[in-house]
Amino acid sequence: MNNNQEALAAKLHPTGVFLSSVGEFNEEGGASPTACRLDVITTRLQTEYTSPFTHKTAAVQLSRDDGEGGERGLLHTWKGYAYSVTPERLLLPGPVLQVALGTRHGVLLVEGGQVYSFGELTWKQSHVPEPAKPTLESALSGQRVVSVAAGSFHSGAVTEDGGVHMWGDNASGQCGLSGLSIVPNPTPVALLDADATPPQTVPALELACGERHTLALSAQREVWAWGSGSQLGLNVAVFPVWKPQKVQHLAGRYVLQVACGASHSLALVRCLGPQDVHRPPVDKCRQCNQLLYTMTDKEDHVIISDGHYCPLGVELTEDEAPALTQGLKASPSEPVFLSHTSTSNSPAPTKGADPTQESEKEDSAFANGAAAAASDSVPPAQSGGGVVLGVKSSPYPDEQAVKDYLKKLSEAEQMEKAAAGGTHALLPSSSSSSTLNSLVASCASAVGERVASTYEALSLKKMMTYLPSGVARPGGLAGVVGDNTTERVRLEDSMQAKKSSSTGDIREEEAEGLRRRLSLPGLLSQGRYAVHLLSTSYNLMLSPRLLRKACRPRMRAVALTPLGGPVPEAQEVFPTLQTEVWSWGHGELGQLGHGDSLARLQPLCIKSLNSKEVVRVAAGAHHSLALTAQSQVFSWGSNSFGQLGHMESPSTVPRLAKLSEGIRVWDISAGERHTLLLADGDCFRPIIYYSGQQVKEEAEESQAKELGQQEEGEEEEEEEEQRAGSYTQQPVLLPFCMDLGYVSNVFAGGQRCVALSDMNVMGFIASLHELASAERKFYCKLCNIKTQIIRPLLELEALSSALGPTATGLLHTLVGRFSLLCHLTGQHAASLTANLRRVRDVSSLLVLDHAGLFLDSYNEYCSAVGNFQVMGGFHNLTKPSLDFFGKSPELLKRLSECSEESATMADLLVALFYLPTRHLHEYGRLLLKLATCFEVCSNDYQKLQDSCSKFEALALQLKRKRKDGDYTFNFWKSFPGKMTDSLRKPHRRLICESSNKALTLQNAGRFSVNWFIVFNDALVHAQGVAPCKNLFSTHHVFPLATLWGEPIPEEITCPHGLKVITPEETFTLLASSPMEKTKWLRSINQAVDQALSGTPQDSAGASGPKPEPPVSRTASYTFYKDGRMKEATYDGRWLAGKPNGRGVLKWPDGRIYTGEFSNGLEDGFGEFVAPNKTLNKNDQYLGHWKDGKMHGLGTYRYASGEVYDGSFQDSMRHGHGVLRSGKLNSSSPSVFIGQWLQDKKTGYGVFDDITKGEKYMGMWQDHLRQGNGVVVTQFGLYYEGAFKDNKMTGTGILLSEDDTAYEGEFSDDWTLNGKGTLTMANGDYLEGSFNGEWGSGLKVTGSYFKPHLFDADKDKTRAVKLGRLCVCAEDKWQAVFDECWSQLGCEAAGRGDNLKAWENIGVALTSSRQHIEDSPETLSLSHSRTLESLEVIPTHVGPITMERYHNIRLYLPKACDTPLHPLGRLVETLVAVYRMTYVGVGANRRLLPQAVNEIKSYLNRIFQIVRFLFPDLPEEGGLVPEPSANLQDQKEPGSLDSPKPGRVASSSALLLPVLLPRLYPPLFTLYALEKEKEDDVYWECVLRLNKQPDLALLAFLGVQQKFWPVSFHVSMAALGEKQQVLSGTKDACFASAVETLQQISTTFTPSDKLQVIQLTFEEITQEVQSLLKQDFLWSMDDLFPVFLYVVLRARIRNLGSEVSLIEDLMDPCVQHGEHGIMFTTLKACYYQIQHEKIT
Repeated sequence: MNNNQEALAAKLHPTGVFLSSVGEFNEEGGASPTACRLDVITTRLQTEYTSPFTHKTAAVQLSRDDGEGGERGLLHTWKGYAYSVTPERLLLPGPVLQVALGTRHGVLLVEGGQVYSFGELTWKQSHVPEPAKPTLESALSGQRVVSVAAGSFHSGAVTEDGGVHMWGDNASGQCGLSGLSIVPNPTPVALLDADATPPQTVPALELACGERHTLALSAQREVWAWGSGSQLGLNVAVFPVWKPQKVQHLAGRYVLQVACGASHSLALVRCLGPQDVHRPPVDKCRQCNQLLYTMTDKEDHVIISDGHYCPLGVELTEDEAPALTQGLKASPSEPVFLSHTSTSNSPAPTKGADPTQESEKEDSAFANGAAAAASDSVPPAQSGGGVVLGVKSSPYPDEQAVKDYLKKLSEAEQMEKAAAGGTHALLPSSSSSSTLNSLVASCASAVGERVASTYEALSLKKMMTYLPSGVARPGGLAGVVGDNTTERVRLEDSMQAKKSSSTGDIREEEAEGLRRRLSLPGLLSQGRYAVHLLSTSYNLMLSPRLLRKACRPRMRAVALTPLGGPVPEAQEVFPTLQTEVWSWGHGELGQLGHGDSLARLQPLCIKSLNSKEVVRVAAGAHHSLALTAQSQVFSWGSNSFGQLGHMESPSTVPRLAKLSEGIRVWDISAGERHTLLLADGDCFRPIIYYSGQQVKEEAEESQAKELGQQEEGEEEEEEEEQRAGSYTQQPVLLPFCMDLGYVSNVFAGGQRCVALSDMNVMGFIASLHELASAERKFYCKLCNIKTQIIRPLLELEALSSALGPTATGLLHTLVGRFSLLCHLTGQHAASLTANLRRVRDVSSLLVLDHAGLFLDSYNEYCSAVGNFQVMGGFHNLTKPSLDFFGKSPELLKRLSECSEESATMADLLVALFYLPTRHLHEYGRLLLKLATCFEVCSNDYQKLQDSCSKFEALALQLKRKRKDGDYTFNFWKSFPGKMTDSLRKPHRRLICESSNKALTLQNAGRFSVNWFIVFNDALVHAQGVAPCKNLFSTHHVFPLATLWGEPIPEEITCPHGLKVITPEETFTLLASSPMEKTKWLRSINQAVDQALSGTPQDSAGASGPKPEPPVSRTASYTFYKDGRMKEATYDGRWLAGKPNGRGVLKWPDGRIYTGEFSNGLEDGFGEFVAPNKTLNKNDQYLGHWKDGKMHGLGTYRYASGEVYDGSFQDSMRHGHGVLRSGKLNSSSPSVFIGQWLQDKKTGYGVFDDITKGEKYMGMWQDHLRQGNGVVVTQFGLYYEGAFKDNKMTGTGILLSEDDTAYEGEFSDDWTLNGKGTLTMANGDYLEGSFNGEWGSGLKVTGSYFKPHLFDADKDKTRAVKLGRLCVCAEDKWQAVFDECWSQLGCEAAGRGDNLKAWENIGVALTSSRQHIEDSPETLSLSHSRTLESLEVIPTHVGPITMERYHNIRLYLPKACDTPLHPLGRLVETLVAVYRMTYVGVGANRRLLPQAVNEIKSYLNRIFQIVRFLFPDLPEEGGLVPEPSANLQDQKEPGSLDSPKPGRVASSSALLLPVLLPRLYPPLFTLYALEKEKEDDVYWECVLRLNKQPDLALLAFLGVQQKFWPVSFHVSMAALGEKQQVLSGTKDACFASAVETLQQISTTFTPSDKLQVIQLTFEEITQEVQSLLKQDFLWSMDDLFPVFLYVVLRARIRNLGSEVSLIEDLMDPCVQHGEHGIMFTTLKACYYQIQHEKIT
């Protein structure tokens, strides 16, 4: 080869490839001369047998040079198999991808998508009689064809986009074009789906053509058919079918491939898996619409009758047996449990057949015919051996009629076209008692498995769903027994029955059935009901006892085939092995494979191929082939020329072709009377086998003339030929196949054979073939092991007793993994074969894309073998195996490839089960070989190289695994004492042990013996005392995941020491030498590392020291020592032997802690749940911990329903907290909020007793009210005074709603006792001694005073002064402020370091933020932005300027906005306590002064904290220096305060804007209650005065005329348009000022409200100025009436409350300024309106 060619070859694009010529094969990197024994054989054969008259077929030369190097897709063609035959090369312009052969023509698909035809093309206009050269089908130019097909005299092609093109003979409609008898050129044919709306064209994948019909496989994997004959599988009455129609019978199935014989069709279908939707069952006859089944309900049983007889035609069996058809659709892959019942009471079967054989046969005959028995036109008792007698009462035709009918059918083909439903009739038959018995038994097993014993629950329809599917999958021949008038058929039947119900098959199917069957509630064998199957000829009754007996299988069923393939996601990529073959059409030569010669109008599943893993089907003219994944070929149909590859009869059922051992077939093709098989032998170079008729030249010449006679008199001719002996008895090797290069496909058709081959460039093709061949060989090997060793072993009775439960479980796991591996290998072999057949490139190798799948499967398998071995499984299997395989286990030796002479049974088994792991080297070797075909820099090379190294690495790793397994097994064999049982675990492997005294315990006793054993998951320390007999009395297991080993520095006291730390023990071990110390330390650390990472260490490649395992790690551990954590299990992070980080701690009694740990104790944020046994509910705490105790903020939900939310210290409630008690927290009967001290209420607190309707605000001690306090009730009572021991005791004041007041001594709640004064609402009062409960009659001793009428002015002196006996505002909520100070790092208010405080704030924000980011849904976007801005600490030292002051004003609202900031938390808590105090019962007007004082106290105390954070902030009322006036103006142009307060530092200016909006609702409510009476008087007056028009009101209020507006703006009118103020105008004057003033109700703080008043004044001034057209200064006399008008028109409802609020909370520094004067004016207006007399 020249350099250019080599470069090209190295790139090796899969299609355009240079191949070296055949002779160069060995030098170019193919098989070596010695590697291939076949080579030698074939050459010898050639030299011996080549005759001088070499027979050649016509050679066709195209216009191109033959010497242009080798290439791909070379086409060779020949006829026959004699040694004189040499194939011809057919030269074409490009590699041939596919060939299709008809009777006398062929079609070729060439790379690039062109199609050529050759042979006799009679349909072409320019037809020449001699065979034509390949001619290009130019009609297809411009279309890229992807597949071609040829029928007897027509052809088809499928293009890239799924379009179908047909040409050739169309007499029977086989081209799908109506009105033409011949279609000369390829013409498009559309598959039109009429069911879709609108109708859509369905793309096709491939075609198959027969003599008079065509099938297409659509992209949806459905079958379409057109042409003539029953082989279409369509339910039609008239032929030909011109338009493609869907074969409804296979709709919903996943069809993998279709094939056509002359007059029959085959389909390869994927078994129904979970991914296929079951179609609804048919319960009515499709033709006459009658119910197929009727069910009659008797007292103790049901009678199911299938007596429906369709009048429209006897031959519609398949079509109309829904039991059969629908059952097959619903569950074709489900085996019926065939029971081998002995029929001892049956008479000897007829014709001297073997009785057991006969009964077995009948079993299967019924099982196959069960469906038939249930269908409308099949009599129930089908039996091969029975005598056929028509029962006269039967509606069927008698025997003679049927014979006539069949005869007529065979004579005239036209009958077929006219027949409504096809060509197939069944005969009635009666049955002998033995048949009946076996029928009963097999019926029991067929029906019993599916029909639920409680049939009442099933409607008729449901019953129909179950029955057919139960019947649908017999173990043996499918279909029904037909014309048994001749001896031959009966012989066939008995042999087939014997074959198909051989125990092996049935066991396999039973097992598969176990896996796949539709489960139904219970078997029929519960015996409550019997099922009657009523048929036309006789009734069958099943007794429950018989059913029970029938359903009991004799052998244990073992499922060995894994379901579904390796893993679900790989399922679609890997070819499926779970397939079925369906056939339909003419069956007179047995080509349908159902064990009879009847035709089938509808597809029917060939049951005997169900578990055979068929991957490809082929159809000759009258015979059929199926290729399995195990490289076997099943064949059936016409065998007159030996084309089936065996000479067994009958040939109506699939049988294996006879090939010598070790020949693995991987491609099949069938012609008119011959079969071609492409196979591997000892070497991987493909060889071709031929079976069938030898073609003679004379025959060939006379063929054309005698074409007509041949078809008529075929049978006699066949007999002559048989006598002449010119056909094969079994497949023969074609000697010339070795000369053809690497054959990738074989094709047969008519009498011709074609092979496509490739030359071996750079060894690439050879390597691909070798890879596929190795995989097929390996799969066959695994299947052999499965069937010959594993299955017999699993079925042994003594198995579980010999192994014990653990090992038995492990064995089943092992077998399951073996099956998965086997299945994966099968799928891979099928995919490699498919790759060879079509693309032959690297990119589609699944072993590259899915290497992980292979590696995992091998890894898991190897682990399973190791686990079984370690537990002594193989050792214990010895006895059962010896019993089974005998003393000389040749079979085992052969399969396990074990060459040792003296190998024990256990060794052989170990070798056998480890055998699959050897295949990894094979993968590595072959992938490397493939890689060498590419340039090193190419991607393909890289990919192959990577995969190769992965497989090699795994092979090494598994080798180590095996070594570990052996080492551990031998260790257990010699291990002393009873510890074995507790320590021996399947996954546990030995790493090292100290039996050689290499390691001792420091400070061990003189006689104590210590033994340390390191396993891959634990360190075991066994202890004992020297002289005792059982040396090791105790042992302790330390899991490696929680074990830390570290060396101890060398010192005299402790030479060669290493320290081992576990969660509860730490011990020091002494090694005998430094080397031992290093060895043990490395072993322990490696084992720990491996236990943590879960991957085995590469000890083989131990270059340099291994890194030590991490000190911090995640692991699980159960504590065993006494203490708080005894028997608790911790799962989480560890650090040097202690829990540290996040984790979960669970106690056996149900307590669970989840959260942070530090140094072995709960520390940080965590959740604790503890079950409360008495209430049967959980206590739950969620909050902060410190040193194993609840500490900090948290929420505790008690099982009783109480909830505490607040501070904890040392697991006790301590600090500020809220306790809600009662079942429902939303409406809890009581709430306490306040201070706690060591789990008790102590200090100031508010208690809301919702059930009593009372609220207490005061001091507590030890859960009792003690000290001063206030109580208000829902009835308006108010008490203020002293409490002792939870009672009102001592001096107090009591007021009722109507202002009646008592001031004096109390002794109990609401009980007066002692001196006091009672004041009435009108001012009268009593002084003296009082006794009794308030409201229930008081005993009074004392004087009554009625103040003198002339002293009316002085009655005020008697008013009771409130607020003296309550808790002063400064003493309230101390704990809340203390908490805030402590968060800032101060032990008391103001005592601490400013810098530390800011640090604490930063820490609090960032840690809380991280905590929240773990659950981001709690954090809004604006919130997180606020957090980010807060993390920047503002400048907090240095003199305060206006700018700094302004920044602080911006910072505080943000800080108070987030509860994560200590200030925010403080404000949030204060708002909560304030609302808790003054909402609900607390909304009592007498509490207003306290409420106002509380706010002022908050302001002072918060301001103290702010001044601590910003130390240079002036004191309350201090001045902020400002650099210049103009800067001030820029800074706060729209400042809400008047200019002066901006320069005065005040708590209200800084903090009221933050605090007041949150406290406003409860506060304003109190104001409204307090001012209720005044506001009512004011409001009445406002309403009255507002009835007047503007001018009248202005006049009434005494506003000077010059201030009266003349006109006003109309809001709706055009801009600038004005309207006159008339006498009737209302609400128009000073409208903008009125609107402005109304906004006072929408603001919160006094400063904002004052700002509104100021704006109102400005609006009035503006209006007046525009009237007077000049500047103007107000005098109060002028201004007051105008402002009064505005206030009236503003109609502010609670003006009195607004005025009081401003007055109480106004910044003191404002009172004497401009704002102060304006406010005084408003206040004056309010009083003026109240006292306004309206005349």
